[in-house]
Amino acid sequence: MGIVKLMSGNDAVARGAWEAGVVFAAGYPGTPSTEVLERLATYDEVDAHWSTNEKVAFEEAMGAALGGVRSMVTMKHVGLNVAADPFMVFPYAGTNAGFVVLVADDPGMYSSQNEQDSRYFAKVAKVPLLEPADAAEARAVTRDAFELSERFRTPVMLRTTTRLAHTRGLVEPGERTERERKPFSRQVSQYAIPVYARFRRVELEAKLGQLREFAEEFPGNVIEEGGAEIGVVTHGIPYQYVKEVCPDATIFRLGMLYPLPERRLKEFCARFATVFVVEESEGFIEQEMAALGIHNVIGKARFTNVGELGADLVAAGLTGAPVPGDFSAETTILPRPPVLCAGCAHRGVFTTLRKLGVLVTGDIGCYTLGCLPPYQAIHTTFCMGASISNATGFQRAGEPRVVAVIGDSTFLHSGLPGLVSAVYNQVPTTVVLVDNGTTGMTGHQEHPGTGHTLKGKPAPAVDYEALIRAIGVEQIEVVDPWDLEATERAIRAGLDHAGPAVIIARRFCRLLPVSKAETRVPYRVVLEDCIQCEECMETGCPALVWGADGPEIHEWECTGCSLCAQLCATEAIVATEVA
Repeated sequence: MGIVKLMSGNDAVARGAWEAGVVFAAGYPGTPSTEVLERLATYDEVDAHWSTNEKVAFEEAMGAALGGVRSMVTMKHVGLNVAADPFMVFPYAGTNAGFVVLVADDPGMYSSQNEQDSRYFAKVAKVPLLEPADAAEARAVTRDAFELSERFRTPVMLRTTTRLAHTRGLVEPGERTERERKPFSRQVSQYAIPVYARFRRVELEAKLGQLREFAEEFPGNVIEEGGAEIGVVTHGIPYQYVKEVCPDATIFRLGMLYPLPERRLKEFCARFATVFVVEESEGFIEQEMAALGIHNVIGKARFTNVGELGADLVAAGLTGAPVPGDFSAETTILPRPPVLCAGCAHRGVFTTLRKLGVLVTGDIGCYTLGCLPPYQAIHTTFCMGASISNATGFQRAGEPRVVAVIGDSTFLHSGLPGLVSAVYNQVPTTVVLVDNGTTGMTGHQEHPGTGHTLKGKPAPAVDYEALIRAIGVEQIEVVDPWDLEATERAIRAGLDHAGPAVIIARRFCRLLPVSKAETRVPYRVVLEDCIQCEECMETGCPALVWGADGPEIHEWECTGCSLCAQLCATEAIVATEVA
């Protein structure tokens, strides 16, 4: 036995991909999947980079796999929505070298705008779906996924969830196996899908039949014998809960969730009067078993499809106790709503938008917090890039004063097409591009506008002003969002412009080294001059608190942005160097 290491599920997936001989990997950051690609980038043998969005990342990895090297693409569940177009068509052609798409679902929506069960995508695309149950399996199953991909010349979906991605376990790392590059056969009838799709469709169905036979022998589908009273079919993280609360049950643990091993499942279920199907999110396995003619199961009638499962919910489901509908009573932790960091440049934008009273369409990023008190300055947020298109729609519906707010990384991800459409149709859409120089929400990843790659190498940085001007926007203004007067003036000018307008609110994220190195004098409150109007508290800054005698500023937390001082009518907030 080699050296055993403590690894997160994400680290273990990356390790397994490296051991499998992966040469190229691409993705877009999104919790809970982000660390997989970041870890892969630490291996010299792997060419890993962030792409502008998940569709691009998928197609890049797809091209590399067709070009003959093992490749991986990583994303969270909503990213698969973006990549769905190539994901659905790639199986028609089949891959050349091994290709694995890592998709991390987020039951409980810890860092997502929705819950989504990505297992259904695998069924619609007709690709095999694997899911590990712990970090050790994450390493091994990732290696298996590449072997499976090449054996059947198919893309393989590897699914994880938040709990697996970020939970650590003991892993015994293996060595890397280098692979010879596979030559690409320029066989037009295989790869020019629109022309030959009807022929490829029949072959895809035949391949799915072969995968069904393989599911019967797949070693990751394991029956753990226990007592004869309780039979359970489960998978992934739910398996851990079943083992905890019912260690004596006989368990069929599925490592390959699509296609299912029909014969083995029928034989297993025939041994019990009733079999429990324990799975998170929707009843995918239960539904697939029903389609196979297996009906002596109890699944979602006992195990909720809302949020994460846990040992308590699994125990209640196995015993027949009702699943609680209100989870709020389970915690006594004081509520701590998320807030923008002290000195965050987004504060200036939202303070201004609230003052102007405009309708604001938001997007995905740290700035989404602008919908919360004290700003309440974002009124809609749905998905990546929707803010600009939504604003155009509101304009067309007759709403006169609409502002779209979008971050720099999100703008490059999927916001640009919405702006192009607004220009093309000459809709007076006003956009505030909050450029903080990073992909902030997921942990400060690089993107095409930062000037560096995932591996830290210098790269050309997108010139937003030139890009936006090139697509036909005439009204462009760059402002420092710490300057409230300039920010308000620029937004008003954008709203008054007859065509599309873009205001670039540019200041680096306060957590970046370049911002931390900036020396600014903190501020303090002169209580004798304070009339306690509480206007300064509307900045929502965590460095500014209400003390026993009025507002106080924690100087050790203050970044010197001066927003509160700009709002103070009596000039009671001054720099600390002022006597």
